[in-house]
Amino acid sequence: MRRHYRVFVPLILALAALAWLALWAWASSPYGRYLEHGDWTASGPAAALCRALPAGDIVVPILLYATAWILMTAAMMLPTTLPLFDAFDRLTASRPGHGRLLVLLGLGYMGAWGAFGILAHGLHTGLLALMNQSPQLAWNGWIVGTAVIAGAGAFQFSRLKYACLDRCRSPLGFIMTHWRGRDHGRQALLLGLHHGAYCVGCCWALMLLMFAVGAGSLGWMLVLAAVMAIEKNTPWGRRIGKPLGAALLAWSALLVASHA
Repeated sequence: MRRHYRVFVPLILALAALAWLALWAWASSPYGRYLEHGDWTASGPAAALCRALPAGDIVVPILLYATAWILMTAAMMLPTTLPLFDAFDRLTASRPGHGRLLVLLGLGYMGAWGAFGILAHGLHTGLLALMNQSPQLAWNGWIVGTAVIAGAGAFQFSRLKYACLDRCRSPLGFIMTHWRGRDHGRQALLLGLHHGAYCVGCCWALMLLMFAVGAGSLGWMLVLAAVMAIEKNTPWGRRIGKPLGAALLAWSALLVASHA
């Protein structure tokens, strides 16, 4: 018990803090614009790398996006998974390779968010290409952002949201349901992947808000991270979903009215 609170909990919080620190340093540097997921090949150091490396116009944006996404996911989502890692740490403390199992659990969880990140990047890249080909859509880009905000608000009222949220809010029950005790490494990886998939199912719409309000905005990252942590980890967290959805829908309506 003493080892648990002296080592494990501070370690998870330290990893999240390091991710936040890295994001802050990146955003404050001359390369902060690369957090915005825009056209990285147009100008600046990234453009020079794209020209210098074979297939650089593909490889460099992928590496930049992957780094930014991993940091953002670690910073925003690791604190929300503390109950999952806490329960898993206690249940597997006496098993051989306990530390390796925790790492595999984390890799599985991050893998689920990584898969979502690939999908989100593909959609974002496709949308940017469409806007480049359609001046009218580019001129009215606010419509896309408003649609994302409205979609996130509407999702807060969906059954899927709460079906996934309930599994995220009951990590011990989730572990007991999915942990088979055979091939511990594989089971830990799959457990993290499954829990991460439910976490994506619960939070994907809120994460997509980052593309609407500014992917490099640390302020919005902090706000959304706090909302998701409250939803998943507090006794009253389930009750904030619908008021939040109503607020997002009202915000989208105000944006439409302001452009009417």
